[in-house]
Amino acid sequence: MIAVPIGPRTQRFVVAAAPAYLAAHGTPQQPEDLLNHRCIRHRFLSGVTIPWEFERDGRTIRIAVEGPLIGTHMAIELTAAIRGLGLIYTFEEFLAPALAAGTLVEIMSDWSQSFPGPYLYYASRRHMPAPLRAFVDFIKNPA
Repeated sequence: MIAVPIGPRTQRFVVAAAPAYLAAHGTPQQPEDLLNHRCIRHRFLSGVTIPWEFERDGRTIRIAVEGPLIGTHMAIELTAAIRGLGLIYTFEEFLAPALAAGTLVEIMSDWSQSFPGPYLYYASRRHMPAPLRAFVDFIKNPA
């Protein structure tokens, strides 16, 4: 098998909220605090909603949060968070523009998990279909 890295080599899941939401509802300090907050959840196309997962000092905690919105599209969830509807939990890379602009603030950063980024795996360099070859070349040299 051949493995080609896709995206950042290290990724993190982070929790963020609009400054107005935090001013009105307070800032959670630990995962259990999320049970008292409005959380914006994500539903995968399979219908699954996953618990939010946190790690610190070798301790992993999974929290089944609740909230006013369950979305299937990140743009809707991000807009809801920016407008102060609740807390959002997703890849740091998705939130980076809003975090840089100050429309969202990362919280509980000491509980954020980091993990290796994804890879594209394929069987062989010989007899590669042209579309796969073009995609692998693009991934390796996106400029």
